[in-house]
Amino acid sequence: MRESGVLLPVFSLASRFGIGCFSREAYDFVDFLYQSAQGFWQILPVGPTGYGDSPYQPFSAFAGNPYFVSPEKLIEDGLLTWDECNGMFFGDDEERVDYGALYENRFTLLRKAFVRFQERLKSDGEEKKAYEAFLKREAYWIEDYALFNAIKKSKDGASWLTWEEGLRKRDEKACKKAREELSDELDFICFIQYEFDVQWNKLKKYANDKNVKIIGDLPFYVSLDSADAWSHPEVFQMDDELLPKVVAGCPPDAFSRTGQLWGNPVYDWDALKKSGYDWWVKRIKRNYEFYDVIRVDHFHGFCEYYAIPYGDETAEHGENRKGPGMELFNALRKEIGELNIIAEDLGNNTPENEKLLKDSGFPGMKVLQYGFTSWDSYYVNHRHIKNCVVYTGTHDNTPTRAWIEEINDGERDFARRYINSRNTDYGQFVWDFIREAYRSVADLCIIPIQDYLCKGKEARINSPGTSEGNWQWRLKPNFLSQDLARSIRELSETYSRVPVPSEKKA
Repeated sequence: MRESGVLLPVFSLASRFGIGCFSREAYDFVDFLYQSAQGFWQILPVGPTGYGDSPYQPFSAFAGNPYFVSPEKLIEDGLLTWDECNGMFFGDDEERVDYGALYENRFTLLRKAFVRFQERLKSDGEEKKAYEAFLKREAYWIEDYALFNAIKKSKDGASWLTWEEGLRKRDEKACKKAREELSDELDFICFIQYEFDVQWNKLKKYANDKNVKIIGDLPFYVSLDSADAWSHPEVFQMDDELLPKVVAGCPPDAFSRTGQLWGNPVYDWDALKKSGYDWWVKRIKRNYEFYDVIRVDHFHGFCEYYAIPYGDETAEHGENRKGPGMELFNALRKEIGELNIIAEDLGNNTPENEKLLKDSGFPGMKVLQYGFTSWDSYYVNHRHIKNCVVYTGTHDNTPTRAWIEEINDGERDFARRYINSRNTDYGQFVWDFIREAYRSVADLCIIPIQDYLCKGKEARINSPGTSEGNWQWRLKPNFLSQDLARSIRELSETYSRVPVPSEKKA
């Protein structure tokens, strides 16, 4: 079945609260997708972010980002007032996220809501029952996550690797004392996760009722300074002092003489196998609470991974090691059933990786921008297969308008000839490029919203290898028009990508 969708991170939604969240604008965007005959909304990871604000370095593989909890919805629930929200500064640029302002003020606002929530639990039996059911359902991760964050806050954000031995090694006595001393903060953190869960589930149901499915994003690795590494060291290759034996990265290549040192803890696949991959089973189950389809980042890591000795300053002395391969996916299917997964297989076209992709049956990704440069023609339309997802670009690419401006004359001429674009106007070229993606034999076509809007490099989400200016771009309020929706719908109808109504829909 041929379908299409739009890539737009939650944080890139418009809102009056400094960052996209689960407010009215999120529901308006679902309406826009429905009007545009789009069957999918692809987002980026929704986990809580730390230093650098990257959604691919979350504090937890299970928790939600507190910034996405909508103050507007808390007002509707009687937990906040407009005066309280309007009195907070969340940034003064409606097209950029000010993470510093959010960090300083968002939790102050959420704490006001938390105080009222605690009072409500004393008299509202249904709310209390729902809250306790949530805590019970998510007990596997939420208690550890809350304790991790509470301790971290009490130590001014210091990495758990620097905590005193009792807390670092999760000594029962030390953890019990911390729970008692930080009980209010623990409850506050759990409240935020409850509100995230409630608000997101309402938004997801609204989308699903409009026949729009959510494609989420699962980072392959977790951050070293995360609740996961602290609470489940057995999942990772760590020594008796809970220091990583090796960390993740990429080997040296033509683009980087010393390789890339990411620093994430590396999975202990042998130990995970003995447990039936229990941690991964729970992680995937949790993600299916969030999403209808999961895009798995760095799919190549399941085939093989690069392990660098901990403490090395470069990635030069690492080694490639075998990943779990199909054993993991077989274990997941045994416990979960059908796996709706998109494999991020970009840049790793090795025979081993291609075999794993074929054996798994998951669709891979074809990014058109990569097909017209010196990298590889593997991504141009005539190389596509039905079981894949075609993109003009992703969150790691510059928007297509900026791309066509930046590539060299030979590449630009090739792209124009290939897609038969006679337009000298770059904006018109972008739409011709989008049309080329829609033409693809690929079952699914995903277009970043920036391309539909013909945005330039100012709307880039992430520039890999840089640490400044990423994860900030936002839509302007009321910027998506009915005319744009009609134009997108016309593409969907022309290329037979109009979604079929769900059987569950009334």
